[in-house]
Amino acid sequence: MTIRTRITFLFLGIVSTLLLIFCLIIYLESEFHRESEFKNRLREEARTSAEILFGKEEISPDLLKLLDKNQMTVLTQEEIVIYNSKNKIVYESGTDFLTIQLKTLAQIRQEKELYFRKKDREVLGIVFNNGKEDLVIVASALDKYGLSEQRNLGLILAFGGLLMLLIVSYAGWFFAGKSLKPIQDIIKKVDSIGASQLNLRLNEGNGTDEIAQLSQRFNRMLDRIEKAFKLQRSFVSHASHELRTPLTAITGQIQVSLLAEDDPQELKMMIQSVLDDVQQLNRLTNNLLEMTSIDSDDAQIKFSLVNVAELVWQVREVLLKKNPHYQIITELDENSDLLPEVKANEALLYTVLLNLMENGVKFSPKNRVDIRFQITQQELILSFHNDGAVIPEKELGLIFEPFRRGSNSRNIKGHGVGLSLTQKIVKLHNGNISVQSTEKEGTVFTLKLLKIQ
Repeated sequence: MTIRTRITFLFLGIVSTLLLIFCLIIYLESEFHRESEFKNRLREEARTSAEILFGKEEISPDLLKLLDKNQMTVLTQEEIVIYNSKNKIVYESGTDFLTIQLKTLAQIRQEKELYFRKKDREVLGIVFNNGKEDLVIVASALDKYGLSEQRNLGLILAFGGLLMLLIVSYAGWFFAGKSLKPIQDIIKKVDSIGASQLNLRLNEGNGTDEIAQLSQRFNRMLDRIEKAFKLQRSFVSHASHELRTPLTAITGQIQVSLLAEDDPQELKMMIQSVLDDVQQLNRLTNNLLEMTSIDSDDAQIKFSLVNVAELVWQVREVLLKKNPHYQIITELDENSDLLPEVKANEALLYTVLLNLMENGVKFSPKNRVDIRFQITQQELILSFHNDGAVIPEKELGLIFEPFRRGSNSRNIKGHGVGLSLTQKIVKLHNGNISVQSTEKEGTVFTLKLLKIQ
């Protein structure tokens, strides 16, 4: 069942209930008024007959019967019966429409006035004292015109109510459709948006109602999706280019080695060059895989307490073992006796330290990086300084983007992935990484991590 149909049925149900209550109130109020009016008329007929029959100037019962039959105000099938204190009939208007039982007479005497129905007849019994004894006067009749008006009122309410329900059904269907039209427009617009048309946006209408807010949220989601698609396309394009470069070099070197003389020294140099390209390709692939794993499933990364000083020393030892000519100098804050631990993923933090140290020595003409530890009240700060070529100020905010390298990186091997991966890992640890580069101070990467209190 569509939302439009559900809204229509709900609207129809509410209106039907209210209309039924309204019609019942009108009908019952009208019936109460009719009954009250007819009861008063029966009372007047009963009292008039008693006063005429037992008044100061008494008339004969036969004359009273004649008057009852010929007066203009006589009720339909009217019958008046008067009982004495011994429950004997002392007067009867002539037509035997009704028989009153003794227990009913006793109830009338007890309550002084009793109103009830017997089939279609309405009966009123009252007690009347003629100065000698208490008489019981029972007046009954058919309210022909009153009941006819009630039936007409019931028919009018029934047919009017059905007509109103038909009108309400159509109106509910119409207005529900009109209210849901913006959603239908959204559905049509969404159906037209494909991977090649992510620049399309939904109409936000007046910008204030719930439909407009839904469109705004959806447009924001499309902005994020479009940005993600652009980043993905850029990532794939750059990754393909970066992967193709070492693969092309490897292919060319192997082809050259196949054509070369059987000189062992030349073959050894060629194999070493291929090995360097393979190692570079492997490093790039590992970085890409790490970036993908961080983006796709950061919720499952486990954190533990890590001693940063020990981890820095481990990375330093690995780099010096592979490259003995590297100079990695560490300097501890003189005001601290013991470096605090941080909550981190040790493997990922190892990657961060490795990238920052390797970048420092790689861009320094002396292959030297200076690492300084500082401790504040809430943070552990590591500074990685090198005296290499200055990074232009306009490029400082771009070097953390995937496959973006500064102009100072010419003739230096790399793919522009390491710093992007480093920044993602640091953000995952709720930390911060920044860079400053000047002629006077050189280039300094600053890593800030929250320490354990």
